[in-house]
Amino acid sequence: MSLAAYCVICCRRIGTSTSPLKSGTRWRDIRNIIKFTGSLILGGSLFLTYEVLALKKAVTLDTQVVEREKMKSYIYVHTVSLDKGENHGIAWQARKELHKAVRKVLATSAKILRNPFADPFSTVDIEDHECAVWLLLRKSKSDDKTTRLEAVQEMSETHHWHDYQYRLIAQACDPKTLIGLARSKESDLRFFLLPPPLPSLKEGGLWCFGGNGLPYAESFGEVPSATVEMFCLEAIVKHSEISTHCDKIEANGGLQLLQRLYRLHKDCPKVQRNIMRIIGNMALNEHLHSSIVRSGWVSIMAEAMKSDRIMEASHAARILANLDRETVQEKYQDGVYVLHPQYRTSQPIKADVLFIHGLMGAAFKTWRQQDSEQAVIEKPMEDEDRYTTCWPKTWLAKDCPALRIISVEYDTTLSDWRARCPMERKSIAFRSNELLRKLRAAGVGDRPVVWISHSMGGLLVKKMLLEASKKPEMSAVINNTRGIIFYSVPHHGSHLAEYSVNIRYLLFPSLEVKELSKDSPALKTLQDDFLEFAKDKNFQVLNFVETLPTYIGSMIKLHVVPVESADLGIGDLIPVDVNHLNICKPKKKDAFLYQRTLQFIRETLAKDLEN
Repeated sequence: MSLAAYCVICCRRIGTSTSPLKSGTRWRDIRNIIKFTGSLILGGSLFLTYEVLALKKAVTLDTQVVEREKMKSYIYVHTVSLDKGENHGIAWQARKELHKAVRKVLATSAKILRNPFADPFSTVDIEDHECAVWLLLRKSKSDDKTTRLEAVQEMSETHHWHDYQYRLIAQACDPKTLIGLARSKESDLRFFLLPPPLPSLKEGGLWCFGGNGLPYAESFGEVPSATVEMFCLEAIVKHSEISTHCDKIEANGGLQLLQRLYRLHKDCPKVQRNIMRIIGNMALNEHLHSSIVRSGWVSIMAEAMKSDRIMEASHAARILANLDRETVQEKYQDGVYVLHPQYRTSQPIKADVLFIHGLMGAAFKTWRQQDSEQAVIEKPMEDEDRYTTCWPKTWLAKDCPALRIISVEYDTTLSDWRARCPMERKSIAFRSNELLRKLRAAGVGDRPVVWISHSMGGLLVKKMLLEASKKPEMSAVINNTRGIIFYSVPHHGSHLAEYSVNIRYLLFPSLEVKELSKDSPALKTLQDDFLEFAKDKNFQVLNFVETLPTYIGSMIKLHVVPVESADLGIGDLIPVDVNHLNICKPKKKDAFLYQRTLQFIRETLAKDLEN
């Protein structure tokens, strides 16, 4: 301030001085003005620099504090003194105004340079800013479907964010985005919040659906709780196939109840799979999607999708596919499982390969690697989880990524002694119509198709194709069928049926087994009609047949399908030195059985896969 006053005095001297004698004094005053003005400018520059640096330091956040408090709605910054005595004087007022001006400049430059909500905005090198997160959230709610899908893909491919940023997405995203993330292979599980707390149990225990049936069942004696719950769950599975019953399950808190059971039985995969079957059936009803999402099932299924257990991951994939109306038009009903692709993919799908199991089979265990003979003898129909892999999902999907691979499951039994519901006897004709309806709902027929079947499953395929040929709405299934592989299919009957009939009063053979008898008129009619039909349509056919007997339990040993019965009448017939259960289970990837199957698929679909 004194320097400025001195400069003013010098200027007034120069202005009032007119005498030539005082010219020397005038130039001296000018030099002093220049000297002091330079000092003033230099000092002011240093002062401004200091204040800017002080301001930068004042507004710089303590990153350690942010890390500790990032999950909260506030952050800590360094505090300043509240002593009013320190905040007075001209210097303090000048500093305050300077800080205001600098803040405005910084805010304006940030808007101009970063512009976080502009479409071309880039997230490169700004990890300390939340712009990328909010931009992706904004894109995920766009009216344009392509933009939404791109946003979900970008989110799923992001792996450098802090934990709180994933949680921010989880809290702010809509159900479509959440389901899309769950169906994206690379998604971080931090995108998914924990399911909401479950309501307390009402009096009467877990089973609010059972009425007085459960006490009646328990009156016969002590039954393990897991066994009782399995029976109850299987009953609810049947109810969940009816839309109006799904509404009642949801209205009575069934989603929360099933979630509680799912958690209680985390060490019992069979119970969990039945629960997932119910949720998958409920997901077929779009008006229940919001309830399923709110109850936290998407988060649970996102984790299950990443499971190493093929069955668990496939059940979860079915649920999420039925929930995902953004990229999936098909609906997968109970028993129809997509083995590939289970996630969203940019790979165009050009054809379908369908796997239909037979007696004593299932959607997954039938198509696993070959078991040891000892394992087959000891436990031919028990624990599915003990097998190592599923070759359609692991080998075929890798060798032919442009295929959609579907495996179908339906209940079968050798004897009505072991049937869960003996009164529910289903003929091949009934099953074929039921499966055909489910497969058409899954979009089968919209692309070229190759059918792969084992044992009685081959008879179902034949019956389905014959039935489809009679229905105009199913014509696409016939027109797009390219070929069929039969693994030990009893076209002319099975020794198993003959043996069962001979001891029918002991074995009490199931309806499925009775229909495999070589004397069955229905079986002969099916063979004759299909042979003529297949020749007319010029289907490509490949037949495999076992040459070794099979143990049924630990006492019965039978050659289930002899060579003459496996001969359809068209296509190659290849004998393989394995038993009936292992005819469709290659020992390894380079084994003849798998390589010949792969060759047939590639040759049959060659033109379709090229397009």
